[in-house]
Amino acid sequence: MSEEQEVLLTAEGFKKLEDELENLKTVRRREVAARIKQAIDFGDLSENSEYDDAKNEQAFIEGRIVELGSKLSHAKIITEAEGAKKAVMGSTIVLEDLETGEKMTYTIVGSMEADPMQNKISNESPVGHSILGKAVGAVVDVQAPAGILKYKITDIKK
Repeated sequence: MSEEQEVLLTAEGFKKLEDELENLKTVRRREVAARIKQAIDFGDLSENSEYDDAKNEQAFIEGRIVELGSKLSHAKIITEAEGAKKAVMGSTIVLEDLETGEKMTYTIVGSMEADPMQNKISNESPVGHSILGKAVGAVVDVQAPAGILKYKITDIKK
């Protein structure tokens, strides 16, 4: 991650990453340190899989701590959309697929919070990028692997 790269997060997403970082620094670090100490007590470290596993977990935790610290230090909190007249970061958008008539609801979030299973799409995704800045009634074309999809924005909620 470059030094200047901004990480866009909702207030909820920022809090979630802060909580994960705090848990890693306190609880998880202590747990893995205890596992390492216990593995050392078993003796011969050259053939001690418990020790190797604990050291690998420790490396993962320390790496994640560095990653989260960097992302949080470069985070920009997405503010609530004012008036919800246009699709902005943090907006919940209702789209209608003009081919099938199917309606979908998505919340536009930063890439760190994207979770398609919870209908949270990244502002960098094809759909998210296409609808940003658009108002209710706008028809957008989204380039997808299967071709161009056409959606109509039917509602914007905050």
